[in-house]
Amino acid sequence: MPASLTEARTEEERAALLEAGRLLFARPCTFFHAAQRLDQLPPARGPEIAFCGRSNVGKSSLVNALTGQNALARVSHTPGRTRQLNFFDLAEGRLTLVDMPGYGYAQASKSVKADWQGLMFDFLRGRATLRRVILLLDARIETKAGDRAAMELLNEAAVSFQIVLTKADDAKPWWLEQRRKEAEQLARKHTAGHPLVLVTSSETGLGIPELRAEMAALAA
Repeated sequence: MPASLTEARTEEERAALLEAGRLLFARPCTFFHAAQRLDQLPPARGPEIAFCGRSNVGKSSLVNALTGQNALARVSHTPGRTRQLNFFDLAEGRLTLVDMPGYGYAQASKSVKADWQGLMFDFLRGRATLRRVILLLDARIETKAGDRAAMELLNEAAVSFQIVLTKADDAKPWWLEQRRKEAEQLARKHTAGHPLVLVTSSETGLGIPELRAEMAALAA
């Protein structure tokens, strides 16, 4: 089976990837650990995929949509509230999902921002089981300086990342297409960038099967 939707050459291969994603995320997913410092990380045990993005970009909502559990990841209406790495076990060890602290919240103190960046980089650089980072960008607004800085950080850490646009249901079609093309250009500028940009909505389910398929290809 191809390792990505970009490698699928036939409709049968694409359908097989989508079905593998559906089956994986139909399995139980449970929270099992939280870490605010590097020495609090759980032992590495299998493939991990982390979710990274600006505060209030919709990370928790996307995790909930992927797993079909409305309250698995805590959705906060206060940007910048999540200040730890949250670990979720999917399908009894086949894949670990990691919800990373949001970045770029204007009202967060400089010391807190520095701590977040330090924790993220140390985690990214030293986690041998980390297969990919899903970098979330808000489809409704332009790419921020913090988003570009995150790409540079991921590139420096030599961690593969895939850009996923969120909240697509609240964006005009012409703007959404412009955002997708811009995201593809940004990915191409980084050696760690994955070529496939996915457009998603946690509200309508747009792009959720495709993202599940991409993640299932990385599972044990």
